Amino acid sequence: MREHLADPFVQRANAEGYRARAAYKLMEIDDRDRLLRPGAVVVDLGAAPGSWCQVAAKRCGSGGRVFALDLLPLEPIAGVDCLQGDFSDAGTLAEFERRLDGSWIDVVLSDMAPNLSGVATADQARSIMLCELALDFAVRRLRTSGRFLVKVFQGEGFMAFRREMARYFLSVQVRKPKASRDRSAEVYLLGSQPRA
Repeated sequence: MREHLADPFVQRANAEGYRARAAYKLMEIDDRDRLLRPGAVVVDLGAAPGSWCQVAAKRCGSGGRVFALDLLPLEPIAGVDCLQGDFSDAGTLAEFERRLDGSWIDVVLSDMAPNLSGVATADQARSIMLCELALDFAVRRLRTSGRFLVKVFQGEGFMAFRREMARYFLSVQVRKPKASRDRSAEVYLLGSQPRA
């Protein structure tokens, strides 16, 4: 806890009004790769507590549309359409499609991680499963110029998932933002140029 409170990104998030230090991970990747353009349609899967949505809403502007999907309730965020539910559930998807109203999506974001059990192999398997669900969601709904950014933990299944992403995107790049803790096995995979 002491380490968390002393973390400069935590302190900065508190000072700047972001709900979590993760905001700076997305900002750094976006500064480099230009994902969040004014007017874009963006979906954040597993959005709670909402810091990525805060960044997306700010950078996409009033002409953009940002959707937050999560099992957990989200406190309202200006410019964000929040939907509580499992994004792989048919009922939740039907409600999301209704709100999307025929629009294609420019960017799908996923910073999800499973609730940790402490059993490393089980936690890694659940993490990869979430990545696969997010990939399936993205490839069905992204426009032809769309992008997919997903958090993946390096370990068992990482390379297989990266190859799976390469089946659907011409470009798959690894990103490790400075706001990711050095000891963390997390990296982000960025898929661009969806294959037809």
